[in-house]
Amino acid sequence: MYIIVAGGGMVGGVLVRRLLDNKHDVVLIEQNKSVCDKLYAESGVVAINGGAASIEALNEAGIQKADALAAATGSDADNLACAILAKSFDVPRIIVRMRHPAYKNAYRVAGADSIIRVTDLMVNQMVMDIENPGVRRIASIGGGKADVFVVNVPKGGKVADKSIEEIVESRHFPSQCVFVAVYNEQTEQFSIPRGKQIIKEGDELFLISAAADIRKAVDFLTAKNRT
Repeated sequence: MYIIVAGGGMVGGVLVRRLLDNKHDVVLIEQNKSVCDKLYAESGVVAINGGAASIEALNEAGIQKADALAAATGSDADNLACAILAKSFDVPRIIVRMRHPAYKNAYRVAGADSIIRVTDLMVNQMVMDIENPGVRRIASIGGGKADVFVVNVPKGGKVADKSIEEIVESRHFPSQCVFVAVYNEQTEQFSIPRGKQIIKEGDELFLISAAADIRKAVDFLTAKNRT
């Protein structure tokens, strides 16, 4: 994909590196020339010294052919202006970094497809790490309202040798928690689970759940048989 990232700070800089690692074509727009030079030297990204709300900079970045634009500056006003301009160029996907919740409706009106508040994501991750140390969060959805996470079935786990169907029908398992995938490291098998699939000890269970139900799901999936 051809992706433009506006803002090369803490968030934008990490985003640029990750996208390049994933083999995307990335162009950075950054107002601070020293930041441009630093990211170019470190990653080789095409870096344009200009403002996120500058049509000239966006044109130079190739906005007409962009598959996606991420407005990740530290200013909501700049990110909003950038999103509006990107929408005027019919960019298929527009992602914005939001610092202040008061801008949320404005971002929606501007046509942003995804509105990400980094502070909320960080807090949600910290809470999960504190409350559920054995769980790995893969992604957050809907601004932290739901999470995709991974749970390992322990040796002697109660859910071992039970089917997906049996697990989800249990009154102790949250009804809004859904199995996404199952991976077994020993067999290296990765599967999209169906109701009759049997869960084994050591399986990695990928699930999506409302944040409020994660603890209940984890407690159920990691419970062990009494010896």
